[in-house]
This record gives sequence, structure tokens and C-alpha cells, in this order.
Amino acid sequence: MFTGLIEAVGRIEALEPRDGGVAMTISSPWTDLAVGESIAVDGACLTVERTEGTRFTVKVVATSLPRTTFGTRVVGDAVNLERALKVGDRLGGHWVQGHVDGVGTVRSVMRRDDAVLVDIALPEEVATVTIPLGSIAVDGVSLTVNAVLEPAVVQVSIIPHTLVHTTLGRLEAGARVHLEGDLVGKYLKGMATAWNGAEVRR
Repeated sequence: MFTGLIEAVGRIEALEPRDGGVAMTISSPWTDLAVGESIAVDGACLTVERTEGTRFTVKVVATSLPRTTFGTRVVGDAVNLERALKVGDRLGGHWVQGHVDGVGTVRSVMRRDDAVLVDIALPEEVATVTIPLGSIAVDGVSLTVNAVLEPAVVQVSIIPHTLVHTTLGRLEAGARVHLEGDLVGKYLKGMATAWNGAEVRR
């Protein structure tokens, strides 16, 4: 479990195709990562397979590649990093599972006063659980939905701190981003679907 508060920006140092997936070696500021530890890389929960100094390696399995942008990454790309939440930690963002529900596309990026407004087109599975002022994780960053512009397009507002300390400050129109819908919204959708199915069967 994560909070969507990015702790560091790492950099992909090596990519190795392996068994249909890809192994990524990433630089980080940490020397105490443990093999088997969960870490969110751009919002995707991955398992540390190997460590060497401040570098760690994770495996993106074949089934995850079509649902993420990892298949198109190159050496040198920056990635948002967050270690798993510890019991007793402050929960400053929102509940983030590290499950990429879909990939969105940035429609526009525009500065307004001291913030940057980003419009993102959502896949259906994320759009149906997203509401105004609800939560959404974009490349692992916990954000509030500023507005729903169309049924499948939302706007988020990114504050100066987030622009500097995550990769979101580099977003441009056309960029593809990992999205995780709000956990509560997903459970409510699942319950409503199950309830409606039960009603139909009666």
C-alpha cells in the first residue's frame, strides 16, 4: 500500500528483456532497500529483485507490459519512486495500491498563476470511478480531480512543490501516464455492478 506522495525521482539505468517481460535497473537515493521489498515505480507496485549500492532491479512481467508504459521506456528516463507505507506513517495523500488501472493521454498542459493545469484523457475503467474533487494517481502521484471536463477527460492542478519533486513537471501534450482510480470508487463500482447483476437474475 502507498500514499501517492513521491519520495524520490530515480532514473532507469538498464533495461533487459527477460522471459517476455523486462528487468529494469533504477538508480535511487536509498542504500537500505531489501530484496523482496515492494516499491512503486511511476505508480506501479513492483518487487525488488536485486540491489547494488543505490541501484535496484525490478521485473515487469509480460502481462503488465500492455497495461503500462514500461514497454516503451528507454535508459535515462526519470521515474517517480515511493516505498511502501509503514504502519504508523502519516497518510498525507490517499490510499494507493500500486495497481495501474490504465494508461491516460495528456491533452494539454497550461500554467495558471502558481499552478499548472493538466487535462488528461482517461480510459473507461478509470473514468467510471472518477468524480470531481475525488482522488486519482497519475504516474504514482496523489492528485485531486480539479474538474471533469468531459465524461472521460479530467483536469488536475499541480502545485509548485509537485512540479519540482516529481516527473509531472516534465509533462507535455501527448504524453502517456499511468493512472490508478480511486480505491473507494472502484469498490463502489464493483458493489453496484454485483447488485445490478443480482437484480437482473431475480
